[in-house]
Amino acid sequence: MLRNNTLVFLAICSLVFVSCDSNRVFDEYKSVPNKWHKDSIVSFDITPPDSTKAYNLFVNLRNTNTYKYNNLFLIVEMVFPHGKTIKDTLEYRMADPTGKLLGTGVTDTKENKLWYKEGVVFKEAGNYKVNIQQAMRENGKVNGVVELEGITDVGFRIEHINSNN
Repeated sequence: MLRNNTLVFLAICSLVFVSCDSNRVFDEYKSVPNKWHKDSIVSFDITPPDSTKAYNLFVNLRNTNTYKYNNLFLIVEMVFPHGKTIKDTLEYRMADPTGKLLGTGVTDTKENKLWYKEGVVFKEAGNYKVNIQQAMRENGKVNGVVELEGITDVGFRIEHINSNN
C-alpha cells in the first residue's frame, strides 16, 4: 500500500512540474552516442507555432563530468520552409574559471539552457528544420575535435516570451 501511494505521489509531482512549464512551445532532446562526432548533425523538425507572435529559442545540452572543456562551439543552422538557411557559429561557456561545470543538476549530469535567438517570428508557413553540430577545436591544433566526449543529449526549445522575465 505504501509503495502504491509513493508511486501515485511521484506521478502527480511529475505531472505538476511538466504542466507548470507554461512558456514551453517546443522542447525536444536527442541522445548523442558515447562521443559526439564532428560530422554528426542533430536535427529537429519544427512545425511553427503562431506566426504572429515572437518566441525565444534555446539550445539545450546535457553533459557529464567527462566534458573536459571550459567552452563549447556549435554550428546551428535554421532551414526555413522555402529553402532559406541561416547558419550561426556559437560559443557557450560550460565551466567557471576553476573548471567547475556550469548548468543545473545535483548529479554528475548537468543541464544547460543556452540562448540561441531572441524574439523570433516564424513568418513562413511550413516546417522548419534546426541542425546542430559540434565545432570544437583544441588550442594550437588545426583540426577540430573529432569525437567530443561528455555531451549526452542535445535539445532544442522554443518558448513564449514572458514579459515578467
